[in-house]
Amino acid sequence: MAIISEVEEESCSRPSMLPFRATFDSSDPLGFLHKVFDFLGEQSDYLKKPSAEEEIAAVVRAAKEKLKKAEKESVEKKPPDPVEEKESVKPTMAASSSKPLEDKKDGPIVPNKGNGTDLENYSWVQTLQEVTVNIPVPTGTKARSVVCEIKKNRLKLGLKGQDPIIDGELYRPVKPDDCYWNIEDQKMISILLTKQDQMEWWKCCVKGEPEIDTQKVEPENSKLADLDPETRSTVEKMMFDQRQKQMGLPTSDELQKQDILKKFMSQHPEMDFTNAKIN
Repeated sequence: MAIISEVEEESCSRPSMLPFRATFDSSDPLGFLHKVFDFLGEQSDYLKKPSAEEEIAAVVRAAKEKLKKAEKESVEKKPPDPVEEKESVKPTMAASSSKPLEDKKDGPIVPNKGNGTDLENYSWVQTLQEVTVNIPVPTGTKARSVVCEIKKNRLKLGLKGQDPIIDGELYRPVKPDDCYWNIEDQKMISILLTKQDQMEWWKCCVKGEPEIDTQKVEPENSKLADLDPETRSTVEKMMFDQRQKQMGLPTSDELQKQDILKKFMSQHPEMDFTNAKIN
């Protein structure tokens, strides 16, 4: 497992940055964010990174989840109003009598734009070859305070002296020698996992977390050019069959069988194919 150490991080010294000064107006939060990003663009090369948008979005998602969690805890601590509690009993009982809430099962979720999932503490995206995990951490976090273990079937990531942020069995095996992690701008840990089977979409990163609907994965066509001809052909066939299934149409194998049957029928018009079926 390759690790980008803190020595590498600190060796890339930057010029000292000017202090950021801006007044926050609650009626115009976007104006404040524009100033933040203008300042960031002037004082660093961060916004030029290909992953900048994804990382900023991950920070926003983490902040929203934190706010939702705080609001939920606030509601749970609030004592219920006796009148509201009494009025809510009847509809709740009626609903439970027809179908208990506990019996309701959630199906696969729609993948995010990176064909992965955005979770409370981290997010992950994937291609057929790799899985990238992004974990927001407190600003100022140093590489030496990170604990990361990448094994063939397991991933563990956390900060020293704290409970692990991720600790579980991976959905599918990876190649540990081709995996690595680094910490970006001392506030985001990025882990690259190289899949052992590079012809399968993962339903989740770590077993036990919500699974995505792999039928709704959207591969990047631009990546197909990087594949060898045989692999590219297989991937294109998979993508075609996936789209056909979504539309309720026959797959490439089924279409091939239909063509063979039609050809045979044309060559033998004397035979009755009324009840002929394709398996």
